[in-house]
Amino acid sequence: MTSWIINSVLAMLLSTLFAGILIPQILLVSFRRKLFDEPDERKIHRGAVPRLGGIAFTPVICFSVSLLLGISFLLGDTEIEYLMRANARAVSFGFCALLMLYLTGMADDLIGVRYRAKFVVQIFCAVLLVGGGLCISDLHGLLGLTYISPWFGIPLTVLIVVYVINAINLIDGIDGLCSGLSSAAFIIYGTAFLMLDKPVYAMLSFASLGVLIQFFYYNVFGNPNRGKKIFMGDTGSLTIGLLLVFLGLTLLHYAPESVPLFHTNPLIFAVSPLLIPCFDVVRVFMRRIRSHGNPFLPDKTHIHHKLLKLGLPQRVAMVIIVISAVVFSCINIAVSRYINVNLLLLIDIVIWTVVNLWLTRRIAIRESRNQSNNN
Repeated sequence: MTSWIINSVLAMLLSTLFAGILIPQILLVSFRRKLFDEPDERKIHRGAVPRLGGIAFTPVICFSVSLLLGISFLLGDTEIEYLMRANARAVSFGFCALLMLYLTGMADDLIGVRYRAKFVVQIFCAVLLVGGGLCISDLHGLLGLTYISPWFGIPLTVLIVVYVINAINLIDGIDGLCSGLSSAAFIIYGTAFLMLDKPVYAMLSFASLGVLIQFFYYNVFGNPNRGKKIFMGDTGSLTIGLLLVFLGLTLLHYAPESVPLFHTNPLIFAVSPLLIPCFDVVRVFMRRIRSHGNPFLPDKTHIHHKLLKLGLPQRVAMVIIVISAVVFSCINIAVSRYINVNLLLLIDIVIWTVVNLWLTRRIAIRESRNQSNNN
C-alpha cells in the first residue's frame, strides 16, 4: 500500500514536471503560428489567448504512468504484472477511446469540427469503454434498481459517457473552472482507488491531477500580455471528461461493502464529484429548448455566467463553484450510508434548483436597479 501511495505521488509530480516543460513549448508554437482563441460576444476573455493547452494532457498523463509502471517492472515488482493483467482490458480500450477523443479535440481546436461529428466520435468512444468491460450493470438502488440487463445497461452507459464528456466540455467557461472541478474529482477518485487497492487507476487519477495543477497555473495566473496564459480547448476538456467518466464507471463496479469511507454507495462516490457540471448542463439544455433554441449551440446561461452577472470577479466565481462541488461531494459521500440514494439525489436536485432560482432572482433585481439608475 505504501509503495503505491509513493507511486501515485510520483505520478502527480512527474506529470506536473512534464506539463511544466511542454506547456511553454505549446505557447511558443501557438504565438509563432498565431493559433489563438479570438474573443467574441459570447466569450469572456479579452485579447488573443492560445487554446491548445489540452494538447499536453494525454501525452503527459500516459508518459508519466507508463514510465512509473515500467520502472516498477525493472525493479522486480511482482505485483505489477498481476495488476496489469487484471486491468488490461479496460485500460486498453480506454486508451483507444482517449486517443480518438484527443485527436478529435485537437482537430476541433485547430480547424473546427461540427458538433454532430464530435457526437459520433463520442458515441464510438463510449462503445469502446463498453468493450473494455465498463458497461453499467448495477444502479446500486437508484430508482429501486440493482442489477440491470445488458440490453438496458449498454445504451445507458453510452448515454452517460457522452453526457459527462459534454458536461465537462461545457463547464469550461471561465479561467480555472473546468480544471479546478476536475482536479477535485481526480483527488476523490484517486484516494478511493488507493483505498480499494487499485493502484493503476490511482496513478492515472493523480497523473491527471498533476497536469491540471500545472495548467491551472498558466490558465488562472498567466499574464496574457506576456504570452503566458493558455486555455485547454476542446482537446483538454474532452479528454479530461473521458478520463473522469472512465474512472467513475470503474467505481460503479464495486459493491457498497467494499467501498471505503463508511461503505459509501458506489453510485454516490462515482457521481458526486461531477454533480455541478452534470446538473448545470441539464438546466442549460432545458432552458435552451424552452426558448426554442438549439440546445447544442453555446450561450451565456451557465452557472458561472450567473455569478458573473452578479458582479463577481472570475476568480471569485470559480472558487465559489469549486468549493461548492467539494462540499457537495464530501457531504454526499459521508451521508450516503445513512440516506437512501434516491432521497439523497433528490435533495441535491432541490438544493441546486433553489440556488439557481435565487441567483436568477438576484440577477433580475440587479439588472432592474441598473436600468433604473441609467434612466
